[in-house]
Amino acid sequence: MSERPPASDAAGEPRNFYLPDFCEARAVLAIVLIAALLAFVLALARQSMHGAFWTDLACISAYLLWAGLLCAAVLCKARPWLAQRSPRAASAAALGLMVGTVALVSEAVYWFGRYWATSLGASSSLFPEHHWSFLLPNLLIATIVGALALRYFYVTNEWRRSVELESQARIRALQARIRPHFLFNSMNTIAALTRSDPARAEEAIEDLADLFRASLSEARAQISLREELEVARIYQRIEQLRLGDRLKVRWQVAELPARAVVPGLLLQPLLENAIGHGIEPLPEGGTVLVEGHLDGEEVTIEVSNPVSQTARAVRSGNRMALDNVRQRLELVFPGRSSVVVDDADGDVYRVRLRFPLVVGTTGAAGGP
Repeated sequence: MSERPPASDAAGEPRNFYLPDFCEARAVLAIVLIAALLAFVLALARQSMHGAFWTDLACISAYLLWAGLLCAAVLCKARPWLAQRSPRAASAAALGLMVGTVALVSEAVYWFGRYWATSLGASSSLFPEHHWSFLLPNLLIATIVGALALRYFYVTNEWRRSVELESQARIRALQARIRPHFLFNSMNTIAALTRSDPARAEEAIEDLADLFRASLSEARAQISLREELEVARIYQRIEQLRLGDRLKVRWQVAELPARAVVPGLLLQPLLENAIGHGIEPLPEGGTVLVEGHLDGEEVTIEVSNPVSQTARAVRSGNRMALDNVRQRLELVFPGRSSVVVDDADGDVYRVRLRFPLVVGTTGAAGGP
């Protein structure tokens, strides 16, 4: 294990700390189920020694539940402090806390049994009679099980981090494939305006600079939906300078959650395809419709545009943008997203995105 302590975010919460949060109900339920299953197995193992199966099951279950839940409570309270230590120091401290908790529970059970026997004048089979033969095996078992559990949590966390880092690297690589194409198209538009309308060319350069500042930084593979919509609108303004009144875009996205997290450059490639393959080939131009709504915990965004038969033939051979968007959504939301193309209507080409709602900490609510 590395000696470097885990980093913390701006609020002081630990990031990438390998111990799970034992304050969560799911973790508590897991401990209860594991304790019950282990008690059943141990009671079955003792059945060959004597026939008091249900008594053994009750005693072992009560002991394991108390020990397990108290260990979880101690680790829950100590987690912020443990997260500031290096993994090795945190592991040693966590193991010490668990063994110490088991020792206290074992001592409490033994001395309560002694008190019970003194009160009744006779010992009870429900409680241990020999102090050290009861305490030492419990501490040994707690040490072994605790060490194995901590190792499991650490390895699982490292595996999860490796998968996340690999996914982020693939997202950035896919995103980098779109950026040059987008940049070249924007620069061609600006170049066409420099002689005919220098004022508009300057405005387009400013929009392009704003766009890159908004979400094209390498450090941000994911942005808020509000920022992504701003990027798409800036691209619309750049294309509007080139196509003029031939291009119209209707935004019906007031119902979209502005703070939802999405991969960067999610809508811009779809808008670029809709304009380049749908609107530009039409002499009279047309309207691109961008619709979005929230259905429970699922976000749906739809981009549709009119299309000529000539443009449809070209479009069928150019799937790079759609494949890119589909792959990046799958990396961010594995198995929970979809990109559906609907071109059953001969005059309209429609792309529908669906992905789960994941709310970030940036962005403000509000429609266009």
